[in-house]
Amino acid sequence: MVQFLRWLKRKTSQTTAESTPVANAERIIAIGDIHGCAAALEGLLKMIEPTPRDLIVTLGDYVDRGPQSRQVIDRLIQLQGECQLIPLLGNHEYMLLEALSQQVLFNFWMQCGGKQTLDSYGGSIDQIPAAHLDFIRGCRRYFETENHLFFHANFAPELAPDKQPDQLLLWEHLGESQLEPHQSGKRVILGHTPQLNGSVLHQEHVTCLDTYCFGDGCLTAMEVQSLETWQVTKEGIRWLPKTTGEC
Repeated sequence: MVQFLRWLKRKTSQTTAESTPVANAERIIAIGDIHGCAAALEGLLKMIEPTPRDLIVTLGDYVDRGPQSRQVIDRLIQLQGECQLIPLLGNHEYMLLEALSQQVLFNFWMQCGGKQTLDSYGGSIDQIPAAHLDFIRGCRRYFETENHLFFHANFAPELAPDKQPDQLLLWEHLGESQLEPHQSGKRVILGHTPQLNGSVLHQEHVTCLDTYCFGDGCLTAMEVQSLETWQVTKEGIRWLPKTTGEC
């Protein structure tokens, strides 16, 4: 399994990506890993109340593990008509796309939450609508604004965004030590590394918004300029962390 995962990381293809001018955005909001938790996404969006003047960057991992991947993709497609949406590619979307044509990767994907995704589509990969596959294929490797960089998983501080290796962008979890600042000087917003206590991880140069929604944590959104933060449980109810800091 370890050897296969290393092969998968090496094989990850470069997708087209990514920087688009922010068109008069009043708020720039990042949303952490959703992982098939459609009720959480809906509850979060009700709190945010997005408008066409908002730019929302979803940090990847929309599918797998949670029970409602199909509903999550449906809602994100709908969200494109409500705001300026920038969806990033996560490693779970990558596995789904590769599983369409490779049996060995299909089997691996089933062990990583893919079964829950297929169940939400009726049990067969052939039942995933073309519009959903088009949405996933259109996800970006990264996004960049004047003051922020958005990646799914990790990054090399010394490399420009378009030179980042996919093994870092899609797969590599954060370690215990803090990352060095990116060469651009911009703050980096990430997902992928679950914060099991449901708290946003703020390092000096990096923020991680994966707050373990599919588990016992919550789904998090943050306006990256003001740091206003919204959090909901997987049921879509406002998240109230315990005073002990534990979920």
